[in-house]
Amino acid sequence: MTTVLEPLAPDAPPAPSGRRRALRLPGPWTYAALIAVLAGSAFPVYWSLVVSSQTPDKVSSVPPVLVPGGHLFANIARVFDQSDFALAMMNSLVVAGTITLSVVFFSTLAGFAFAKLKFRGRSALMLLVVATQAVPTELGVIPLYMMMSDFGWAGELHAVIVPGLVTAFGVFFMRQYFERAVPDELLEAGRMDGCSSLRLYWHVVLPAARPAAAVLGLFTFMQAWNDFFWPLVVLTPENPTVQTALNTLASGYTTDYTLVLTAATIGTVPVLVVFLLFGRQIVGGIMAGALKG
Repeated sequence: MTTVLEPLAPDAPPAPSGRRRALRLPGPWTYAALIAVLAGSAFPVYWSLVVSSQTPDKVSSVPPVLVPGGHLFANIARVFDQSDFALAMMNSLVVAGTITLSVVFFSTLAGFAFAKLKFRGRSALMLLVVATQAVPTELGVIPLYMMMSDFGWAGELHAVIVPGLVTAFGVFFMRQYFERAVPDELLEAGRMDGCSSLRLYWHVVLPAARPAAAVLGLFTFMQAWNDFFWPLVVLTPENPTVQTALNTLASGYTTDYTLVLTAATIGTVPVLVVFLLFGRQIVGGIMAGALKG
């Protein structure tokens, strides 16, 4: 009996699984652009530090001094001696801290309601909230000042805090975040376990909102800390914030730029501290959004 051996068929090539996208590393021009942006952003802070550590006669010297000197602590002492800057720092901390906590709380609460609760007129109310952002701030200064005067708050911190307790941007920002970050199935599971809307907000929504709340808190704190126009209108020089105190130091026939930039450097420190505290949450939120995308 003869056995016929058939030739083996060649192995078929593997089916293409799709073209793999090559991972491109950033080139030298990308790093050069990032370094240029970083240097341009950090130079004003560095220049303020340089000027605040020099004597007044060195500010207008040619060529300019680019290296910090040894008079920083002396200039800091001059700032607190020639102005009530300690009160200004305390007032700004109270105003910015209170506004930040209030905006984050009310924005997360309203954003949760607009995003996940069904009620009549929800879209119309959200449209009205967004439309208020189109109203210029200067348009409401006179009626707002008259209202603060009627309340007896003119010259007090209440007049700066109360109008900023909630913002349309914060509500819209948190509403957009909750639309994608909190699934409806998770809320339905909580309701099946007997949770009310407030308990869902406290135990489910707030933990999920932590990255976005950190971003909103940082932006709100910076805006409240740097606000100049409304505190200048409603507060008195005897009860200033940091920005109005800087305006007082810069006024007069001659301006001591060493004194002004020293005060500006001191006023920048709380913002940097807040950024360091919330920076991890911000980066975590960005990375979580990138992974989900």
